[in-house]
Amino acid sequence: MKLIALDLDGTLLSTEMKITNENLEAIQEAQSQGNIVMICSGRAPEDIQQILNRYAMSIPLAGSNGSVVQDRGRVLNRVSMNPEDIHKIAEKLDEERAPYRIYTDDGIYLPADWSERVELAMEREKIHVEGLSDETYQRITEQPQRSSLINFFDHYSELFKEKEVAIQKFFVLTLNHRIKSELATYLEEIATIGFTSSHPLNIEVMDKNGNKGNALKRIAEHYGIAMEDTIAIGDNFNDIPMFEMAGLSVAMGNAEPLVKEICDAVTYSNDENGVAHAINKYILNK
Repeated sequence: MKLIALDLDGTLLSTEMKITNENLEAIQEAQSQGNIVMICSGRAPEDIQQILNRYAMSIPLAGSNGSVVQDRGRVLNRVSMNPEDIHKIAEKLDEERAPYRIYTDDGIYLPADWSERVELAMEREKIHVEGLSDETYQRITEQPQRSSLINFFDHYSELFKEKEVAIQKFFVLTLNHRIKSELATYLEEIATIGFTSSHPLNIEVMDKNGNKGNALKRIAEHYGIAMEDTIAIGDNFNDIPMFEMAGLSVAMGNAEPLVKEICDAVTYSNDENGVAHAINKYILNK
């Protein structure tokens, strides 16, 4: 039995945000042979579950970059940030008027002035991302609609007034170099947090123990699988902790160059069924 950990965006999901039939068939065949497949993503657990439900997939998942680990609705581990760090980070982001989202055990929260913060960021020197389409840029920057998952606040302290929510992650949209650089320097001074990136235009902040490597380890322990029998497949910097922990690390063909360098192998891109290719080669021996 092996454990296969899959990132979502840029990995299992194509650029059209779909899981291809080829990828689904490879996953199902791996499962039929007794292997465990899990999702390990920077997305919120509820967001991941919505995607899995579309494809009738019932598998373990780790959301918020591994800060929340679940198996079929049961929470196996949750790593939340401490209040002191939350206040430091939120105050800094509000000072810069940076657009950010807070991932909690009660959904995702955004500043009510998200759109104004994005407009302000776009007036500054923008980070150029090669190959980023206008459609994708709009999707990244537009203000989400209020829903059962998405809520808004005027000030982050509102999250602690009526009921104190547990916060697992800050997702910060970083559209320009100065803000991203200054924020990274600021975060480096906070010893109890870890921060990473899943895209050139973001920084993601969690407790230092909330990462994909620890999530992979938790699911492996849950199923009694040795770490040498684990495989991690991903494309970006937030995948590095699980690459370092896994028995075999596989970078997508569309992965960041540095990510490819540190991995044991490289598969095809997310638009070329790279996940299916890796499963067929390293699990199914096709």
